[in-house]
Amino acid sequence: MTATIITTLNNQESTKFLNSKFGEMASFSVKFSATSSLTSSKRFSKLHATPPQTVAVPPSGAVEVAAERLEPRVEERDGYWVLKEKFRKGINPAEKAKIEKEPMKLFTENGIEDIAKISLEEIEKSKLAKDDIDVRLKWLGLFHRRKHQYGRFMMRLKLPNGVTTSAQTRYLASVIRKYGKDGCADVTTRQNWQIRGVVLPDVPEILKGLDEVGLTSLQSGMDNVRNPVGNPLAGIDPQEIVDTRPYANLLSQYVTANFRGNLSVTNLPRKWNVCVIGSHDLYEHPHINDLAYMPATKDGRFGFNLLVGGFFSPKRCAEAIPLDAWVPADDVVPVCKTILEAYRDLGTRGNRQKTRMMWLIDELGVEGFRAEVVKRMPQKKLERESTEDLVQKQWERREYLGVNPQKQEGYSFVGLHIPVGRVQADDMDELARLAEEYGSGELRLTVEQNIIIPNIENSKIDALLNEPLLKNRFSPDPPILMRNLVACTGNQFCGQAIIETKARSMKITEEVQRLVSVTQPVRMHWTGCPNSCGQVQVADIGFMGCLTRKEGKTVEGADVFLGGRIGSDSHLGDIYKKSVPCEDLVPIIVDLLVNNFGAVPREREEAED
Repeated sequence: MTATIITTLNNQESTKFLNSKFGEMASFSVKFSATSSLTSSKRFSKLHATPPQTVAVPPSGAVEVAAERLEPRVEERDGYWVLKEKFRKGINPAEKAKIEKEPMKLFTENGIEDIAKISLEEIEKSKLAKDDIDVRLKWLGLFHRRKHQYGRFMMRLKLPNGVTTSAQTRYLASVIRKYGKDGCADVTTRQNWQIRGVVLPDVPEILKGLDEVGLTSLQSGMDNVRNPVGNPLAGIDPQEIVDTRPYANLLSQYVTANFRGNLSVTNLPRKWNVCVIGSHDLYEHPHINDLAYMPATKDGRFGFNLLVGGFFSPKRCAEAIPLDAWVPADDVVPVCKTILEAYRDLGTRGNRQKTRMMWLIDELGVEGFRAEVVKRMPQKKLERESTEDLVQKQWERREYLGVNPQKQEGYSFVGLHIPVGRVQADDMDELARLAEEYGSGELRLTVEQNIIIPNIENSKIDALLNEPLLKNRFSPDPPILMRNLVACTGNQFCGQAIIETKARSMKITEEVQRLVSVTQPVRMHWTGCPNSCGQVQVADIGFMGCLTRKEGKTVEGADVFLGGRIGSDSHLGDIYKKSVPCEDLVPIIVDLLVNNFGAVPREREEAED
């Protein structure tokens, strides 16, 4: 089946939509990075895989659950959602910190202004103040780097669909530049910016500056909804199914109450990821999100089938599964709201390793969880899944690096490789200049930590390709093993990371490239710890940091994963070899490339030539 759907969602209609769905949002002024028409085409294959850490798929029917288990565990008090006293036994430290002091008050009651004036020496004398900077400030997107950069913070933004402007990019560059060698920025695996080196006294002014350029860092950490991911080619892709930007923007504006803070979803049991699928390529990685919207028609109406529960954690990885539900496009936000409320109300708050939404789905069964969602829907009903999926089952995932034609005649986009996502202030200024001079002043971030410049007139392409930044730093045509290399922050800055990742991943990949010739794309991901921010389970070859022993000494090492897939046959990889010293990884990678990916050793290639 092939279908073409044309829909337009402009700013006025979006505001009207939110106002009609949510009375408390009647004063919203919905901001859009861009909007465009929504367009075109088969059945989405069910996701599958059972790597060693996964557990059985939740039962498809309803599980018998005692009525008292379905009592909401939180209640609203003075505008904030608080865990009821009767459910506080055995809760984890993060829940205790939330009860001791509401994190969002640092924002809603301007608590950040007060704490920014206090010296770190004074803060250290108070447990409450220490928890403010180490835990509660994460609700404002601020992460204290106590272990490796004491007194400095990483700030994570909200950047729905990964769309940003030159003005926003320049502002972020101005923030990190003042911190010298401590300041830099990273493109994340959720199409987002993280900036580093921030000091507490500067935060109130930075927050004001973000607001002035249409950005926010609110609700981007801890037990909140993370950045909504969409198709990085939305609105410009000749083969897109639907433009995801309006939906990602609607979701983000709902979650943050248009940058004012949506207190109904700031006390979740754990973090929560969402994405909207817009192409057959599944650039958005639906199988690893708590909620994924999969384009589908039903009785001539455009909408989305829903996948739920995908996540990574140190103890378990689970792929998203069908909720057996379809919603029309108008119900994207309402169904997100009800799923979040079901999770907020019923999710457990004990062991942090067992508080992601999939654990609740396990407990209730898919049908039981679905019933709780239906109970919270405005009309108390939720249509069953459509059989008219628009994502083609067999689809060769397309490359977006380099020069590619847009659906707009006479225009192209250029995908740039950003080595492991790390940029400096001067890089950001130059990217902003190039976006304005050659494009429309817009940049697109991708989950592979790369950047796309859209809307370039074809007559300007050659000049852009000759720019020094593209020649010397961010190539549109990088070596084949580098182009899909992903690495988390690593222990340079992150206190969770066990090993250094960014510099090491580059060095090892360069060594491997000298030893073998590779003709097909191979995705290699690095993560510094089992939290898997580097998403090693979806990589062809993944490396998860650990400590191991070699010659009687403790050294940095990695568990090696193999066989992860993205796209139409998505599945998670398996552990191939555990606890390999990092210094011994090169020959293992070479063997894997030769035996599994058709690589040829350089000596043999040279001899044959």
